Amino acid sequence: MDSKDIALTAVFSALYATLVIAFAPISYGPLQLRIADAVIPLSMIFGWPAIIGVTIGCFVGNFYGQLGALDYILGPAANLVAATIVYLLRGRPLLASSLGSLPIGIIVGGYLWTFFPPPEVFQVFALPEWLAMMASITVSTLIIMGLLGYVLYRSVHRMLGR
Repeated sequence: MDSKDIALTAVFSALYATLVIAFAPISYGPLQLRIADAVIPLSMIFGWPAIIGVTIGCFVGNFYGQLGALDYILGPAANLVAATIVYLLRGRPLLASSLGSLPIGIIVGGYLWTFFPPPEVFQVFALPEWLAMMASITVSTLIIMGLLGYVLYRSVHRMLGR
């Protein structure tokens, strides 16, 4: 990595962590709309600096949330996988932004149910708690990444003339 990549990594890391902490009331818990996840689709434009940045930023944001080691390790791992998928599918931006929500929903939802009960709306379907939590996190992440993140990606893409 050159100095430009290191600077971009720091910017993405700080941006992601700041958005998680600034929107803390909706960034944590069983029903979360983590606004910071809208930054993940920018991996299609900025590549590895963005991927590494959202991974580090997730660690910092999760550390602030104080759920413990499981969240400090698996949350950033979910972001790493999601951002890498987004990057690899960059030729199909809407698909990339949407599919990137799956690893976050599966990984984060796969452990978050041990801290919180799933939202009541997902309990209506009589799913096991772990599956209801996976569904909750996947849907909320899809809203942020597939809609807000895609719009952000398109705006930045257009501004940069790419």
